[in-house]
Amino acid sequence: MHAHHCGSRDFHGCGCGPSPREHHHYASPGTEGGGFGVRRPLRFLAWRLQLDEAQVTEFAKILSDLKTERAQGEVDDRRSLTAFADAVTGESFDAAKAKAAADERVKSLERIQAQVVRSIERIHALLQPEQREKFAYLIRTGALVM
Repeated sequence: MHAHHCGSRDFHGCGCGPSPREHHHYASPGTEGGGFGVRRPLRFLAWRLQLDEAQVTEFAKILSDLKTERAQGEVDDRRSLTAFADAVTGESFDAAKAKAAADERVKSLERIQAQVVRSIERIHALLQPEQREKFAYLIRTGALVM
């Protein structure tokens, strides 16, 4: 599992850093998260939320889905960078190719954000009311970054 090192701790891209994708990260800078900003998200959540075995199993699936979508996003990002490079190598700038690459990057980010929303919805359904309160607290305080 890989972390992003852009320094941003929110959901909004600020335009700095090597890739806008890094501003839509799901791990805190300097950590290795599987979709959440903690080193061992499943173990951390199981402990903090007092998850039962069935909940841990379902959380593992949710984290796996987030990890898969993020990995696909990284592939999409590399593909868009190649297209941007191709747009500037010709005799004249290929604005259509650059726009298509930018559009694909936006679509990829939208897919990742949609997966985050689906994951939060699944988590909500999985948790008991007091666990939801603890989960929300972890997000609000920055102990858990999505």
